[in-house]
Amino acid sequence: MDRYSLIVVTDETKPIRRLDLHKRTLKRAGIAAGVGACLALGLLVDYVRVRIDHVELGRLRQVAREQQERIAGFEAAVGDLDRKLAMVAEFERKVRVIANLPGSVAAGGAEVTEEGPAAAGAELGADDALRADGQGGDDELGAPPVEAGRAVPAGAAARGKPAAPQGDRVGLLRREAERLGLVADARALSLSELVDQLEDKHQRLASSPAIWPARGWLTSRFGPRISPFTGERQFHAGLDISGAEGTEIVAPADGRVAFVGAKGPLGNTLMIDHGFGLRTQYGHTQKVLVKPGEVVHRGQVIALLGNTGRSTGPHLHYVVEVGGKAVNPIDYIFD
Repeated sequence: MDRYSLIVVTDETKPIRRLDLHKRTLKRAGIAAGVGACLALGLLVDYVRVRIDHVELGRLRQVAREQQERIAGFEAAVGDLDRKLAMVAEFERKVRVIANLPGSVAAGGAEVTEEGPAAAGAELGADDALRADGQGGDDELGAPPVEAGRAVPAGAAARGKPAAPQGDRVGLLRREAERLGLVADARALSLSELVDQLEDKHQRLASSPAIWPARGWLTSRFGPRISPFTGERQFHAGLDISGAEGTEIVAPADGRVAFVGAKGPLGNTLMIDHGFGLRTQYGHTQKVLVKPGEVVHRGQVIALLGNTGRSTGPHLHYVVEVGGKAVNPIDYIFD
């Protein structure tokens, strides 16, 4: 018997239906149904796996975002620590310069604004466009004097390198943190030695020009510049601080007045001897309020800002000399 008969009775009033089904047809239908069921089961399993993978992928993406935020936070913290260590190093360098102690660890500067001294780091280049109403001529031009040695701040070289591949950021952070830890340990040891060395330096520190002599605009820095009179490159042996005529000029440190009078291109000039080989000079003043031989103290008003001598406008030409040689006054200024 190679076939089956299927008799269908729906109603006694209707004729009986008969369907003949071959065994081969039923076998093929069974196989097709089995294959279909397997495919459906496979698709269901695959769908469930895809859904699970999708959920897991979303979770991993969230974890990756959180890790990226943590890494970025660590990078910012490491960079901030690097900057703070550089500031400490610069502070130590200035103290060593002022106290005439061995060792120089960084370089930097500060800016004078119309409201007073601003934060360190805002630099004006020697050839920047400067206010023409506050520059003047030096009493002497020539080659720049020798200054204290300068070293690169910690981390400065690393900051100039291109960013590392993403996969190595954690390793770089770990190495940078280890480096900063060593730098911090070395700085702590150096500062401890500095404190010991400063114990007998009180008088020298009081005699060091550590504050700005006047408030105004820093219109010309120490070093090479373009002369506002000749248009040629020259060496500027001090700082030019522009301001309104009559602005008070104060003594940046304790000392004794060594000279008051006219001094060539600098006009009315005042010079203070602070001892320890340190002298400060104030050119283009409107009026000097102290006399030769008078003892002055840090913060005392000693003169008024003016426009005397060879000058393009009211300003103070401020010079710091060590052993008779002009040095960068910013190296001595703390505020």
